[in-house]
Amino acid sequence: MKKLGEYRKLLNVDKTVTLKELKTIYRNTMKDSHPDKFIDDEAGKLEAEEKSKAVIEAYHFLVSINQETQEKYKEEYTETITKSNIQDFYLEKAVLKVQHLNGNMYEYIGVPKNIYIKMVNADSPSRFARRHIYGSFIYRKAGEAMVD
Repeated sequence: MKKLGEYRKLLNVDKTVTLKELKTIYRNTMKDSHPDKFIDDEAGKLEAEEKSKAVIEAYHFLVSINQETQEKYKEEYTETITKSNIQDFYLEKAVLKVQHLNGNMYEYIGVPKNIYIKMVNADSPSRFARRHIYGSFIYRKAGEAMVD
C-alpha cells in the first residue's frame, strides 16, 4: 500500500520498529515541527501544522499495525475471525473494511480489487475471508459498532 510506505518514510522507520522506538521518533519529530515554534512566521506555522497532522496520522496508523499492538489484541481478533460472521464489507482505495456481527471492524491493507470482487461473489464472504483475507494482508482494528 502506497500510504503505508509514505508513513514509514515520513517517520523514517521500517516494519521492524518497536512501539517504544516509534513513540520516541514520533515525539522527536513533533518537537522539531511543532507549530508553536513558529511564532512570527505564519507561513512556517502553516507548514508545521500540515506536517504535524501528517506525522500524527502516520504515527497512529503505524501503531495500529505494529506487531506489538497486534499481539496485544490477538485473542480478540482470533475470536472475531473464527466465531463471528461478516455483517458487511466494502473496499475503499485498496483497504477492505470488514464489519463483523459481534461489532468489531477491521481494515485489511492492500487488498486488490479482483480479490474483493471474488469476495462479493462468494457464497459465503466469511468463509472466503477465512481462506483468502485473514492472514494474507496487514490488518488493523478500525473500531466497534454500537451493539444494543
